[in-house]
Amino acid sequence: MSYSVVWFKRDLRIADHAALVHAAERGPVLCLYVIEPSLWAEPDVANQHYQFLRESLADLDRALRAQGGQLHVLIGEVVAILADLFAQSPFNAIFSHEETGNGLTFARDRAVGAWCRKQNVQWNEFPQFGVVRRLATRDHWNRRWEKHMAVACAPVPQLRWKQLNLPNPALPSAATLGLPEHDPPQRQRGGRQHGLATLSSFLQERSGLYRGGISSPLKAPTACSRLSPYLSYGCLSMREVVQAGYRRVNMLGPEQDRMKKGIAAFLSRLHWHCHFIQKLESEPELEYRNLHRGYDGLREDEWNAAHFEALVNARTGWPLVDACVVMLQQTGWLNFRMRAMLVSIAAYPLWLHWRPVGLWLARQFLDYEPGIHWSQLQMQSGTTGMNTARIYNPIKQAQDHDPRGAFVRHWLPTMRRVPDNWLFEPWLMPQEVQDRFHVHIGKDLPAPIVDLEAATRASKVRIYSLRARHDIQSAVAALVQKHGSRKRRDVPRAVPQATDQQLRFEF
Repeated sequence: MSYSVVWFKRDLRIADHAALVHAAERGPVLCLYVIEPSLWAEPDVANQHYQFLRESLADLDRALRAQGGQLHVLIGEVVAILADLFAQSPFNAIFSHEETGNGLTFARDRAVGAWCRKQNVQWNEFPQFGVVRRLATRDHWNRRWEKHMAVACAPVPQLRWKQLNLPNPALPSAATLGLPEHDPPQRQRGGRQHGLATLSSFLQERSGLYRGGISSPLKAPTACSRLSPYLSYGCLSMREVVQAGYRRVNMLGPEQDRMKKGIAAFLSRLHWHCHFIQKLESEPELEYRNLHRGYDGLREDEWNAAHFEALVNARTGWPLVDACVVMLQQTGWLNFRMRAMLVSIAAYPLWLHWRPVGLWLARQFLDYEPGIHWSQLQMQSGTTGMNTARIYNPIKQAQDHDPRGAFVRHWLPTMRRVPDNWLFEPWLMPQEVQDRFHVHIGKDLPAPIVDLEAATRASKVRIYSLRARHDIQSAVAALVQKHGSRKRRDVPRAVPQATDQQLRFEF
């Protein structure tokens, strides 16, 4: 009897799993995940991603064993693995979710498609997010997103299993895959069970902190949902998170208005999650080249290795910037405003090209999602042509979001010796103050690597003079038509009544 292969990628769950449901309707299934050495050799991955993946695979295997089966984890390149499996026991179909990943996964999927056509194997792909493959126009994208999110979540299907005598290799170590040893000691742990617990704690308790808390580096670790890695690896489906949010809002009374508004703001950001991934789906090249080609050569030919090394080693001399880098090293996470600030500092006063900075940050972010990541890198670096230049001042950001220095003193212990009067600009401390408090600029704390005001002013002149050119402006309309949001407002006008079966969305 023939069977279907369910190929898991970044969809590590069995609930609301369209590929698994449709494969089960067809007959016996074999559940497969492939650890691809080529993927782990890419410059945008890190040990923390691999460890989170391993934890998620173990959780997924436990869920499948509870259904009487198992997850087969094989090591190699996908086409070769499929060919070996087909030679041992031919299958007639592959079921998987669509993936909008980096350039390698895009090329790999094309190779899988070619192999399937050659072997007359049907490959059935299903959308996982509100991202549309081969999208012709953005005009009706929002309604398609709403329709996708409103469909009832698919239940775990009754499964029949294909029994094969496949190898059960030990998972390779990070060193075997060529990954550096560092794994942030305070990062989130992988797997659906951790994801569900995080979702529950946000909806039941923490969502009241969301509005007003997500911009603060101090408050954000609790105020933010912290669901991003579980969505990136598919431990949770976007649809189940959206619907859980609406159900929770409809349960809240008028005295819980702050929590309602927090969840509504969070749901709005899930829409933007898919909006940015759609950009990479529609134009994969934005991972490698400027979205607006008129910005080619702006920073590429002026790479400053000393500036980059200071940034990645938390030695820029601006306390808030360096504290954010240390937090990333320890936790694998940072709130959005601080991420945007890091990219802005890299792009403007340090004048670094977004691609190497983006590769470094991709390795730092546990929740690295290529579509969001590269769209944001270009937007914050000013190379989309469509967006207002976002230039952050790290001194003002510290004054606004860490006025007592609690954040920088937590992550930069040396800053605990700096008096409050010099908290935001410690490099201005007189020598007698440095001596009295035993904290010396250039030794205990780095001096700013550039003059912030002068370097920012020079970068503004360059970016704004380029934006003002007629040929640069004339190309923007086509980019807006292809990638611009048609969304009418940022948050839902009204939260609808929701059931487990069907939801209506009003934006």
